[in-house]
Amino acid sequence: MRTLHSIPTAPRALPLVGHLLPLLRNPTAFLSSLPAHGDLVKVRVGPFPLVVVCDPNLTHQVLLDDRTFDKGGPMYDRAREVSGKGIGTSMHAEHRRLRRLVQPSFHPFRLPGYAQTMTAHIDAATTSWRPGQILDVPEEMMTITSEIAIATLFSDSLPRDELDRLLDAGRTLFAGFYKRMFLMPPLDRLPTPGNRAYTRARDTLHETCGRIIAQRRADGTDHDDLLSALLAARDADTDGQGMTDAEIIDTIVAILLAGIETTASALTWALDLLAQHPKIERRLHDEVDTVLNGAPATHADLPQLLFTNRVITETLRLRPPAWFFTRTVTADTRLGGHLLPAGTSVAYSSYIVHHRPDLHAQPEEFDADRWDPQRPQPPRNSLIPFAAGARKCPGDHFAMAEATLALATITTRWRLEHSPGTRRRPALSITLRPRKLPMRTRPRAVPPS
Repeated sequence: MRTLHSIPTAPRALPLVGHLLPLLRNPTAFLSSLPAHGDLVKVRVGPFPLVVVCDPNLTHQVLLDDRTFDKGGPMYDRAREVSGKGIGTSMHAEHRRLRRLVQPSFHPFRLPGYAQTMTAHIDAATTSWRPGQILDVPEEMMTITSEIAIATLFSDSLPRDELDRLLDAGRTLFAGFYKRMFLMPPLDRLPTPGNRAYTRARDTLHETCGRIIAQRRADGTDHDDLLSALLAARDADTDGQGMTDAEIIDTIVAILLAGIETTASALTWALDLLAQHPKIERRLHDEVDTVLNGAPATHADLPQLLFTNRVITETLRLRPPAWFFTRTVTADTRLGGHLLPAGTSVAYSSYIVHHRPDLHAQPEEFDADRWDPQRPQPPRNSLIPFAAGARKCPGDHFAMAEATLALATITTRWRLEHSPGTRRRPALSITLRPRKLPMRTRPRAVPPS
């Protein structure tokens, strides 16, 4: 019988730290090397052993069976420090009820209203740029997606100082999350500047959200935003029970942290990849110029922005922002013919699946046409930027609409060019994103006044 002990171990583990150094230095290269060793491969992150799933069908099994492969492991232990038992971090027993309560907030009938907010903020940002300006693209995209996330959550109900506190706290948490995930106790509790800043940011985020919720409950007005939808949500399976303040806070934090960074990362990589692939960039320009002619993209334009959507999809395949997740086995189970005992930590990676040559021809190529419906499509399990199954991101359509509207508006107005000597090194973050990406703006169209 094949057991946990028969799963091959990735080479070059070091005493005490295991495979921590390659995961920190070049995580994508390390992950890409694992499938050569088997469908399941053991790695060690400091003292923590992980079984990394490299096969797409086994990955799908893990994603669909979220009762056996529940959210857990070092990643979710850290995430729960910030977002408690929200929809993104809750265990199986609590998740179904939260999913039923949160899903209506992202119902398609709400998307036109959210898209109107997206368009306004994307328009304001892109009209503020100047010809020849050097943009820090990751920072600029974070600004756009942060403003959109706050506006769709809280409409216009936040004073500027409170909004800035939320954004600053979110940035601090994201900057420290990935490194903190690999901090071994008691290092995570030492009063270092990084640990203190992380704790302050977490407390600020929770206190600010709690204060806003209390004001909304007292006000009783429907602001037609995500928070109003969460406050009004009722679960028919539990006699119309709504969400507690703590659950709403955890959900807001999860939406902020997941929605801001992931979409910003996708847009950053899309602009980077377009600058490297002029033929694809020209085709995108043809589409957005025909549909928009310099105007900001709106919800009504989405059905015509087909190539833009394919560019976003291919970016999510090649550079998936949500690239590495952990799970915990809750009962003895078989995976890939191996018996995994309860308590085993399992990890899956969309990056591994998206870069397998048996699933995607020439997987390192940026080819938006691989998603053309007129061409043979990759296997169903080969694209998982938003996960799959019951734990699939409830805001996937929201995120795709936001990214498509932003990319279309940016590229009909501006061409972004790399600065000389540009280096693309992934930042140590929960999302896959470049540390810095300076790009120069070249005007393509005069935005309508």
